[in-house]
Amino acid sequence: MPVRVIFRCEHCGALPDPLTQEALEDQLQELLFGTYLDAAPGNWLIWHGNGLYGHNRYACGEHRGELKAALRESYGTIGPHPWAMGPHPARNLRRGRLEVRKRIGPGWKGGFGPTM
Repeated sequence: MPVRVIFRCEHCGALPDPLTQEALEDQLQELLFGTYLDAAPGNWLIWHGNGLYGHNRYACGEHRGELKAALRESYGTIGPHPWAMGPHPARNLRRGRLEVRKRIGPGWKGGFGPTM
């Protein structure tokens, strides 16, 4: 049975355009914890909370700042993940490209791969 996932901005209820919808659907395949990802071309921001940081959250281009502020207020004392600075590139699985994610900073030992 076919299923269509509906994404809405957490702040204004806006729906993404068709290309951004496709990018958001691609991000559903990511298994992440406490990570922001961008969804182009609509400039949406996705928060992959999972576990301690709550559920996934979505914000349109106009409300990216509000999403980050809310997450930092709610989870900012738990760990460094909500304080990550952009840009937040993501893998583009359908187009076969791999966009490199930036690490949090030099010498960060967060356990997500080799340290710099």
